[in-house]
This record gives sequence, structure tokens and C-alpha cells, in this order.
Amino acid sequence: MRKSILLIGLFFLFACAEQEARRPIYRSNDKGMGQSIDRNKKINAQQQELFKKTIEKDSTLTYYASPVGYWYAYKNKTQATVKPTRGDMVKFNYTIQTLNGNIIYDEMELGTVDYLVDKEELLPALRYAVKDLSMGDIGVFLMPSYLGYGYQGDGEKIGINQPLKFTIQLTDIKKTSNPKDSK
Repeated sequence: MRKSILLIGLFFLFACAEQEARRPIYRSNDKGMGQSIDRNKKINAQQQELFKKTIEKDSTLTYYASPVGYWYAYKNKTQATVKPTRGDMVKFNYTIQTLNGNIIYDEMELGTVDYLVDKEELLPALRYAVKDLSMGDIGVFLMPSYLGYGYQGDGEKIGINQPLKFTIQLTDIKKTSNPKDSK
């Protein structure tokens, strides 16, 4: 009987002792992240080489490099100088092609796009490209996959990590009357 009381007493003594929380085990995932970064840099370098070859083949247009990593040229440059800014409503038509010029999606499939600049979700390639055009301009854009459909493709016609050629015609710009929106 004394042993059982002693055991119960010891149990309560240790059960009531303050528990110390275990610290979480932290394992760095630097290796996986580093591999992903290296893979993406390699893909981007390969796509930039493809762009250079495409530009060399297309002697009819003068291409310009953008700071974001795409290339663009004007197929038709109007005298208009006003470009869309944040909050402007724009309308445009576009086609998507392979770098070889094979049409993936044409204007009829894609239709006319109404877009509130930088205030609506839109493919990054189109968000950047629209701001390089004035009303009536037709631009040709060589877009790396990270600005297009990326590592997933579109699930139909556009493959994984596929660089694309966009031809975009900006048909209308309605400027914002509120100056706060253009910041």
C-alpha cells in the first residue's frame, strides 16, 4: 500500500512539473531552391538565344530589348505618342504564335480584349506589351515563358516553358480622368 501511495505521489510530482516546449526542427531547403534558380536561369538563357536567332531571321523589323526580358518591334508605328498608363481602359486584338511564326491562337479565337491597365488580372506578357503601344500601333513581342504560360503551358496548344511571339494591335485608349489612378 505504501508503495502504491509513493508511486502516485511521485506521479503527481512529475506530472505537475512545468513542461518545456520543444523547438521546431528547421531544415533549410536551400539545395532545392538553388536547383530551381539554376534551372530557371538556364531556361531563360536558352530562350534569349532563341530570340536572338528569331531576330536575325526577321530583317524587316527592328527589335528593342525591354528591361523585363522580352523583345519588341513595331510592325506599324503611328504618329500617336500617348501610351496607356495605370487605370486607362484599353482595347486590343492579338495573336499568339510560335517563334517560327506558326499561329497557335489567332484574333478570331481570342477576340477583342477590354483591359483596365494594371487593375485587372491579365497574362503578364500582355500587361507589359500593352504599355509599349500607342493607339493604332501594331507591335510584335517575343516573350519568355515566365511572362507567358510558364512551366504549365495552357493545357491545350501551348507547351511547357514555351517562349511565344505575340502580335498586338492597340485599337483604343480611354484615358483616366482621375490623376491618382495613373500613379
